Amino acid sequence: MSRNFIKNIVLASIAGAVLCAGTVSARQLSLNVQTTTCSGFCDKKKHPCPNILGCGCVIQPGFTSGTCAFIAAKPASSPSGH
Repeated sequence: MSRNFIKNIVLASIAGAVLCAGTVSARQLSLNVQTTTCSGFCDKKKHPCPNILGCGCVIQPGFTSGTCAFIAAKPASSPSGH
């Protein structure tokens, strides 16, 4: 094999490794931001949760305050009622 061929293979391998590492880091950062921004205590009037998509105040029955958490949307009901 020629020296240039081996050099190109090594450079392509390094470039692929760097791209994969960058993708993993970006995913980890986005998950960390998402889990830390919707947190804390809340109530319905004085201390609402952050204005983040899916973040809501979870208050148990009988309590006046709760905690901020990501809330799953309810699935849409079908027109036939099933």
